[in-house]
Amino acid sequence: MIGRLNHVAIAVKDLDAATAIYRDTLGAKVTEPLPQPEHGVTVVFVELPNSKVELMSPLGENSTIQGFVDKNPAGGIHHVCYEVEDIIAARDKMKAQGARVLGTGEPKIGAHGKPVIFLHPKDFLGTLVELEQV
Repeated sequence: MIGRLNHVAIAVKDLDAATAIYRDTLGAKVTEPLPQPEHGVTVVFVELPNSKVELMSPLGENSTIQGFVDKNPAGGIHHVCYEVEDIIAARDKMKAQGARVLGTGEPKIGAHGKPVIFLHPKDFLGTLVELEQV
């Protein structure tokens, strides 16, 4: 059901500093910051030949990642994102197999402008999983 790895997301306290590490130290191409108020984050994407790394920092007082950043002030891997052909079919299959879909279970529009859902980390080896429709 899952396709290619779309991105690995790293939560960071300081997006500018994290961007500089990837852009200046590693020589990567990094996009401009993209605020995602509906998700409570600001993101940049490090563009790689075969995938992306998403650097994300809290946005606003009710950021969904603030707790994660508080527990991991140096930053850390937050989630992995896999591509799926049909987000509704993927959601329904996950739920039928007992996996927990976070939030209302209805897809939201992610940073790439495509529908996404998140799956509970306790159901996936301690890893928060994002599915994105391609």
